[in-house]
Amino acid sequence: MVDRPLIGVSTYREVARWGVWELPAALVPAGYPRLVQAAGGLAALLPPDDPAHAVAAVARLDGLVIAGGPDVEPGRYGAEREPGTGPPARARDAWELALIGAALAAGTPLLGICRGMQLLNVALGGTLVQHLEGHAEAVGVFGTHPVTAVPGTRYGALAPGASQVPTYHHQAVARLGAGLVASAHAPDGTVEAVELPGARWVLGVQWHPEMGEDLRVVRALVAASAGS
Repeated sequence: MVDRPLIGVSTYREVARWGVWELPAALVPAGYPRLVQAAGGLAALLPPDDPAHAVAAVARLDGLVIAGGPDVEPGRYGAEREPGTGPPARARDAWELALIGAALAAGTPLLGICRGMQLLNVALGGTLVQHLEGHAEAVGVFGTHPVTAVPGTRYGALAPGASQVPTYHHQAVARLGAGLVASAHAPDGTVEAVELPGARWVLGVQWHPEMGEDLRVVRALVAASAGS
């Protein structure tokens, strides 16, 4: 039996309810580990930790997913907070930025999803649009819209042409981080995927593949993590 690559998935701390309990919990929507499993990987959940431990954590992984979630603190990219930006998640920002830095340094395959793509951009010196209309159906409701791949990119080879994707975000890439290229766009021109040419395997998608059935991106992550 071929060993499945171990893919870390970042999580976050929230107060959650289950059974008779209401307690602080380390959680992530179940779609993320299910997506990794369906694509042929083993999922390992990574709760926020001391950023000093990120290198050791990544060293034990074959691949890494930085999950979606709250807005990145604007100070991380040299901006003042605008009225539409959500409250900071400082511990999560610090941990996930450290994970991204460790993965980039080690050449560990990396996929950023929604917030994860935005953090990848920020980690490489890019900036974000703090509020964008039309990319969320309603509060707490995922929508869909088409994205069109840029020919000649890694994402373009995985999913050429246009694809319908599940979407829920109100922030987006403004200035691209160092070395990143846009590899998909929404009809309004919003950058919907970024990648790092020349890296072992680094990709960010603005949409939420864990809310759909398209496994192409995560299968490619798993394949890269398995060394194939």
